[in-house]
Amino acid sequence: MFDVLSLAPVHIDGASHHIEAPDMHTTRGLMNAAVMVASDYVLFITTPDPVEIDPQSVARLVSVARQTGSAMVYSDYREIKGGIKYDHQLIMYQAGSIRDDFEFGPVFLVKAEALRIAAELMDHYYDFAALYDMRLKLARFGHIYHLPEFLYTKQEKDLRASGVKQFDYVDPRNRNVQIENEQVCTDYLKSIGAFIEPSTISQCSYDGSFPVEVSVVIPVFNRESTVADAVASALMQQTDFKYNVIVVDNHSTDRTTEILAELVKAANDKLVHIVPSRTDLGIGGCWNEAVFSHLCGRFVVQLDSDDLYIDQHTLQKIVDKFRSENCAMVVGAYNMVDFNLSLLPPGTIDHREWTPDNGRNNALRVNGLGAPRAFVTSLLRENPFANVSYGEDYAQGLRFCREYNIGRIFEPLYLCRRWTGNSDSHLDQEHINRNNYYKDSMRTIEVCARVALNMKRGE
Repeated sequence: MFDVLSLAPVHIDGASHHIEAPDMHTTRGLMNAAVMVASDYVLFITTPDPVEIDPQSVARLVSVARQTGSAMVYSDYREIKGGIKYDHQLIMYQAGSIRDDFEFGPVFLVKAEALRIAAELMDHYYDFAALYDMRLKLARFGHIYHLPEFLYTKQEKDLRASGVKQFDYVDPRNRNVQIENEQVCTDYLKSIGAFIEPSTISQCSYDGSFPVEVSVVIPVFNRESTVADAVASALMQQTDFKYNVIVVDNHSTDRTTEILAELVKAANDKLVHIVPSRTDLGIGGCWNEAVFSHLCGRFVVQLDSDDLYIDQHTLQKIVDKFRSENCAMVVGAYNMVDFNLSLLPPGTIDHREWTPDNGRNNALRVNGLGAPRAFVTSLLRENPFANVSYGEDYAQGLRFCREYNIGRIFEPLYLCRRWTGNSDSHLDQEHINRNNYYKDSMRTIEVCARVALNMKRGE
């Protein structure tokens, strides 16, 4: 009924054939394994860590695969961390779930016929990205189905917090993996008609009258211990243009509002303190309050209330990039630091996976674009931020790079302070799922928009 294809030695009762495939992450290893499969379905086990799964669970996966006609079925599972068992729920696969870190869990079922077709379509040989390549090829001609049932248990050995794990993909030690993943994603986007050719990108115009050239935007809620540092970092900028700092205070209940009121008195009209009339705003909604203010500048530059600009020249470098490249958005690099500004691993996050030729396509594979982020105000007024508190800036980056140039500055401009007060420092699985599902939804919208745009262009 099913074969087992495993990274490490394993035995599951009821399997027709057990295939040990320690090289399944390589194209050659996966293709060789596909030839060896003799049953209708293949149970993949992609971890060397202990996994407990009984034949009834595998039968359930096979039954669902047959009833839905799916090329691939994955389920929720339980994990044991520090001797405690937790429920580990996963999210539904959708058209925008093309990031390379989409989680299927370490156990999933693939239809053997679909696996063989995917193997036949593999025309690049990868040392790391074969499973990613296989999954995207399966998605082209078959359904990938999420079964929301807990069907197995895994011993979890990676006990790092979510706020640490999220930076694995930009670790320089993983660069070879990232290069292969980019090739896989690029080929997939071309195959579905969502690839954006660099020759189609337009330059942006900066028409219109604005009270200042730049507004630094700082949304804030209950950051009494950090907001004064952030504001001081913005006010110390040395520029050849006029700028202001707009702090959108989202009805803080600690001393944040009081601190800002005192700072405004000493800032000589350079600091604007906005308290929205609405009480239902997320970070994106707070950004809109600043962007649509009559005090907003031609360009808006992000600064989180936890963070700092690296020196007094950050704004000038960003505006120089806007002026030299006529781009819709500028993204810098940042250093990961602790609360005392000491460098933390992996150090500088520069997102060098962005290249002039392919950055706008590769952006659909990764979960972020970098910081600080700066935008053209007139474009934001035509395309307001979503009123959410996660992924709102990433969605705008995807939207703008579809049609416009994005300027990149790879030297550090920003200090991202990691501390226990960060909103993403230690998320539970429910929050991680909600965030990932939202960004996948944004990618789904973007994939559809890019396919439609290419069809309109006749590409």
